[in-house]
Amino acid sequence: MPNLSIKNVPEDVVARLRARARSNHRSLQGELLDLACRAALTPDAEPKADRHLRGETVGTKPIEQIVAEHRQRRTRPVSDAPDSTQLIRRERDAR
Repeated sequence: MPNLSIKNVPEDVVARLRARARSNHRSLQGELLDLACRAALTPDAEPKADRHLRGETVGTKPIEQIVAEHRQRRTRPVSDAPDSTQLIRRERDAR
């Protein structure tokens, strides 16, 4: 199997990748392999970094848009949901 090497990676990027790998219970190599494989599965998608470098806003929405989308999905309040206090107490007492 071929090997890849990335040189001159900024220290802060390496630190974030190590933290990401740790949170996913992987080695740094395993995390990098997972990221590369997932990126290769979507060759048509333009990388967010490229769009960001051109000055485009990527992956953000104003709060007003988020609220409007939520209200469209949820036309009426949830009235039959269990009481959160009771759920928390039940979980606590089960320990």
